[in-house]
Amino acid sequence: MASRAELARLDEALVTIVATHRPITVRGVFYRAVAEGLVPKDEAKGYRVVQRRLVKLRVEGNIPYGWITDGSRTVHGYVRYGDADEFASSVKVRYRQDYWRDAAEYVEVWVEKETMVGVLKPVVLDEFGLDLYVTRGFSSLTYLQEAAEDINLEYRPVYVYVLTDFDPYGRNIADRIEEELTERCFDTDIHVERIAVTAEQIQQYSLPTRPTKRSRRKGVTRYEASHGAVSVELDAFPPNALRAIVQERIERHMDPWRLEQMRMVEQEEREGLARLLARGGSS
Repeated sequence: MASRAELARLDEALVTIVATHRPITVRGVFYRAVAEGLVPKDEAKGYRVVQRRLVKLRVEGNIPYGWITDGSRTVHGYVRYGDADEFASSVKVRYRQDYWRDAAEYVEVWVEKETMVGVLKPVVLDEFGLDLYVTRGFSSLTYLQEAAEDINLEYRPVYVYVLTDFDPYGRNIADRIEEELTERCFDTDIHVERIAVTAEQIQQYSLPTRPTKRSRRKGVTRYEASHGAVSVELDAFPPNALRAIVQERIERHMDPWRLEQMRMVEQEEREGLARLLARGGSS
């Protein structure tokens, strides 16, 4: 049983981790705490302790709720406004120009876990205006076919970047995405690359490992022959480093000068739309 002083020190360290890597998942905080030697790499004595302390820290206001992301819960509904002026103000945030409409190449980002959406959203959606595909494990044939139909409408090369756990299951997911999209995108120049988690990244970032789950038999023997009996969850990646990797891949397909010009025009048009709508609401 940890003393009050020990829990206070843990709480202080958890606040620092979250503030540094926000937005981050609870499991991501756990892995950062393991890497810093704050808690053992154990579900009961490590993860659950971190989980309970994060609840306490959010309830007490030490960590803003929005800094911890949880993509497993979705609420469907309308966006509502108090009046036209409030809607006009929201335009400044919501209006985006489509950089990719006239770009020479197009990019898609696919991620294995719904919980990682909040971690990647600041880069994929907010920064670069791309769609983020969530497979939730193995994608259904319908999901893959619908994605392939959209890709087949493209006249330009399409680059699909995939992020999964480093384990037999995650690697099989990435392989299936590549095989199915390559087969179904018969009329498009498509390139699929798994960019995380890789064996090189495990060493580079000293990512915490876990035993490979034996319940998922497919590919386990072949996987262990190459990588041993350890796996790494995508959540174990430092969020800032993961976002930087995704950003670097996306920026390979962008013209920096054109992007800067577009953002300047975008800001001017946001202000103009807000002024126009505000006048309409007050007339």
